[in-house]
Amino acid sequence: MTISVGDTVTLGFTVHEEDTAIAVGSGDVPVLGTPRLVAWCEAATVAAATDGLGAGQTTVGTNVSIDHLAPTAVGGSVSVMASVSAVDGRQITYEVSAVDDNGPIGQGTVTRVVVDRERFISRL
Repeated sequence: MTISVGDTVTLGFTVHEEDTAIAVGSGDVPVLGTPRLVAWCEAATVAAATDGLGAGQTTVGTNVSIDHLAPTAVGGSVSVMASVSAVDGRQITYEVSAVDDNGPIGQGTVTRVVVDRERFISRL
């Protein structure tokens, strides 16, 4: 594993009807749903880890703490950045942030652990 503090990835998304609070069951307004924002933050952390993993390795999420700060309408563009803030053995902590055309919409941390993919799945 060659994941280091400062490794950063930014992913871009467009809010569609299926991303709204109504569609994901987290509310009754037609704006980006918090569960989708969390999923996008996790996707950015996965992308940030990919190049630094060894053969057969993957990461699994163990903790998510995200503040959803502002709404984003359907059709809005969202950029999500994940930056490695700490590496402790197999545990990786990321600072995540999300912005749309109007400014910040989310921020927080995501913790992931590096595991052997086959061993992890074999325990199911």
